Amino acid sequence: MKTENRYLNRRNFIKSTSAALALSSMGTYGMDMLYAPKKWKVGLIGTGWYGKSDLFRLIQVANVEVVSLCDVDQKQLEEAATLVSLRQKSGKRPKLYRDYRKMLAEKNLDIVLIGSPDHWHALQAIEAMESGAHLYLQKPISLDVMEGEAILDTARRLGRKVQIGTQRRSTPHLIEGKKNIIDAGLLGKISHVEMCCYYHMRWNGNPPPQQIPDYFDYDLWSGPAPLRPYFGLPHRKWRAFMEYGNGIVGDMCVHMLDTVRWMLGLGWPQKISSTGGIYVQKDSIANTPDTQTAIFEFDELNCVWQHRSWGTPADPEYPWAFFIYGEKGTFKGSVFKYEFIPHGDGKTIQKDVVYEREKYPEDLKEKDIELHTAPATRAHMLDLLDAIESDRLPVADVEEGHISTASCILANLAMELERPLAYHPEQRVVVDDAEATALLKRDYRGLWEHPFKHKS
Repeated sequence: MKTENRYLNRRNFIKSTSAALALSSMGTYGMDMLYAPKKWKVGLIGTGWYGKSDLFRLIQVANVEVVSLCDVDQKQLEEAATLVSLRQKSGKRPKLYRDYRKMLAEKNLDIVLIGSPDHWHALQAIEAMESGAHLYLQKPISLDVMEGEAILDTARRLGRKVQIGTQRRSTPHLIEGKKNIIDAGLLGKISHVEMCCYYHMRWNGNPPPQQIPDYFDYDLWSGPAPLRPYFGLPHRKWRAFMEYGNGIVGDMCVHMLDTVRWMLGLGWPQKISSTGGIYVQKDSIANTPDTQTAIFEFDELNCVWQHRSWGTPADPEYPWAFFIYGEKGTFKGSVFKYEFIPHGDGKTIQKDVVYEREKYPEDLKEKDIELHTAPATRAHMLDLLDAIESDRLPVADVEEGHISTASCILANLAMELERPLAYHPEQRVVVDDAEATALLKRDYRGLWEHPFKHKS
C-alpha cells in the first residue's frame, strides 16, 4: 500500500482538527440536529458498561435506528435490548446475536460500535468494515501491534471512517486549553511531559474455578485468546489479564499519551523503554503490572508515564492526568479540568469540565455513567458522522489510535524484554531486534486466524 494512502497527511489533519474545533465551539446544544434528515442504521458489538454508554450517547445526538446488538452473555444482551428499545425513537427492539459474524453477515449497518474486550477488536473491526460499515472503535484498538496495522490497512483500503474512543480530543475544556495555552505559545519551548494514573483500578481477586453458566458462551468470549480457567463472569475484570488487554498502560496511558500527542502534534516515538511489574498486589490471580514506568522519547522531548494501583497519587487533584512542562510555565490536564501555571509573574488560568445535565437529564438516571465524559463522547460521535458525510478523517482517526495503542504495547514489550525498543512503522519491525519483532504479532487460539498478512 502506498505511503500517501496509509498515513494521515497534513491537509486531512487540518480538516479533521478544524471540524472538531468547530463542533466543540458549538457545544452539543443544537448539534444533534445536524444529521436529523438521515437515519443511520447502527449495530453494537459488546453490550457491557461502556458499549452501552457509547451507544446511548450516539442515540442522544443523531437520528439512528439501532438495528442489532451482539453479546456472548445472553442476560446482558437482553438487558441492553430492553434499554435500547426504551431510548430510541422508534421504540423497536433490536435484533439480537450471540455471534458477531452472523450479525455482520446481514450487511445492513451504516455504523458499528465495538465495545468488546481488547482481544476481539481487530477481528471484529476488520469484518465490520468489510461488511460495509464505518466504525466507532474503543481504545486500545488492538492487543498486538500487527493487529493495529491490519485494522489501519483495512480502513484505508476500503475508505472507511474509524473513530477511536480516545475522546480527550473531543473534550471541550481540553480543546480550549490546547487552543488558548498550547497553540498560543504560552508555554514556550516544551521539553518534558509527565503522565500518570494512580487509581486503585486493578482487580485483585483470587476466586476458585467456577461452573460456566448456560447463558454465557465462554469459549466464544475467549475467541482467539487463550482459554483461561473460568473464575466467574469476566465483565470489567478481564483487564487484569494480559491475555485480553494491555494492562493499565493499554487502558489509561493510551488516553493520556494520545492527548499529549494531539496537543503537541507528535507522531511515533523514536524509542520506548519501560520498567515495572507486580510489586505490591501479589496475592491476586491478575497478571498485569501494578507498578510501571514508561518513557516515550521524541525529539528533545521525553513523555514519561507512571502508574501505581496502590498508594496515594503524587498530586491528589490530578490522579489521572498529564503535565506538560515548558520554559514559560506548566500545563496540567485531566478529564475534570486544566490549569496553566506561568513561570514567574502571571495569573494561573483554569478551566473546569463541561457538564450537560440540563440538556440531557436522562444521564442522571443511567447506571455507572461517567457524567464528566458524556459531553466529549457525544461530540466524538458527531465528529464521526461529520467525517462520514464530509469524506474526511475523524479527529481520533484510526491511524492516530494505532500510534497511541502500539506505543503502549511496545512499552509493555520493552518492560518484558528489559531493553528499549524503536519501532519502524513503514517496515513494521523493531529496529535491529528480531526477538521483539517476533512479539509484534501474537499467536491465535484454535481455528482463529490473525488478520495481519505479511506482504512480499
